[in-house]
Amino acid sequence: MATIEDVYAELKQVYDPEIPVNIVDLGLIYDVKVEGPTAKITMTLTSQACPEARTIPEVMKRRCNTLEGVEETVIDIVWSPIWGPHMISPEGRKILGLDDEDSGEDGEES
Repeated sequence: MATIEDVYAELKQVYDPEIPVNIVDLGLIYDVKVEGPTAKITMTLTSQACPEARTIPEVMKRRCNTLEGVEETVIDIVWSPIWGPHMISPEGRKILGLDDEDSGEDGEES
């Protein structure tokens, strides 16, 4: 049976093609649950006009459905809270060359 950690490990292999950081470190994943044979993921995208809005969830489903015990992956894309650069993990910030003060909440300089 797959665990939440297993799902996160698969999601760390999914990238937005325009940004060299995985979707977990970008802060796009809000919640992961494993309920029986179903992985349930709540996420957002960097914008509602994201050109990869269909591709990213499909890649996520393909990867998670390879996990032992996962028969279905359900993805709920939400727009609240709104994603901002402040949600990028410290590892993601290093990859992108961002300093901690580069962006605060709501995209404002801190």
